[in-house]
Amino acid sequence: MNIRIVPIDRLEAGVEPSPAPNWLQPHPATLYAARAARLRALSAHHPMADYLGFAADLVTAQARRLAARPLTPPEELAGLVSRCAEHGMPPLAPAGWRGRLPWQDDLDALLSTIACKPLPEALQAAVNRLAQASRSEREAWASALLAGDSAAGGVAVAPFLWAALSLNWSQLAAAIDGRLQADPGADRSVCPVCAAPPVASVVRLGAEPGHRYLHCSLCESEWHVVRAQCSCCSSSRDLGYWSLDSVEAAVKAESCGDCHSYLKVLYQDKDVAVEPVADDLASLALDWHVEEQGFASSGQNPFLFVQ
Repeated sequence: MNIRIVPIDRLEAGVEPSPAPNWLQPHPATLYAARAARLRALSAHHPMADYLGFAADLVTAQARRLAARPLTPPEELAGLVSRCAEHGMPPLAPAGWRGRLPWQDDLDALLSTIACKPLPEALQAAVNRLAQASRSEREAWASALLAGDSAAGGVAVAPFLWAALSLNWSQLAAAIDGRLQADPGADRSVCPVCAAPPVASVVRLGAEPGHRYLHCSLCESEWHVVRAQCSCCSSSRDLGYWSLDSVEAAVKAESCGDCHSYLKVLYQDKDVAVEPVADDLASLALDWHVEEQGFASSGQNPFLFVQ
């Protein structure tokens, strides 16, 4: 894909840093708390208040598990990053890591925490199914889910599996000592760290004012993609911007007439509190509107899986 994570000790001497960093590493220690707070804020008077509240509870469970049992990065991480850099491969591609991470232990902890909360019937059934499933069954469901098939375990099971998997992948991504380098024209439609699809994109303030970053649905990394360009096929010929409120809305959908895809764009200059997972989930009505126009989402929200 001509886009790679290069270890810090192998960066070329004298290379000037880009004015817009290509890669923003996740910070799990603060990420989950901020996401849970945003979900709870958005749930007030929202038609999906119950589900946003459930999502906030599950994210809070992720934060508590992280604080209680942080992941110790495997010793082979640095070597794998180095080897993948030579071939332009994502170092955290799921096939190479899933069996080596304690995500099933984390899943048990998440289920134990969330079981203390009142849940809708379908979600309670999913918790029970996961609690009773064997580790091999869970492994098979997770493998299918990471490959894009949520039907194997069921769409109600998927958010719990993904929460445990993402908790591991975000900590791996945070432990990488490297920098993302990309050749002009490199494919940026999926995460260069783990090859997962994005949730949404964010036009940021702060140290990266005005630059757009896609937010990974699995490892929580963000990678730079120029604005006014389709995040899926890189075309800039026929882009449309949709919102339910006004042209000044903080959440819009960017559609592409060439590949017929769309992805949300969140603008921090319109609302500094926007958060990719939370605001994408809370703006589901916008998805319905854009999909009625014939576009299909190129992203994946960890709380919205479909068969």
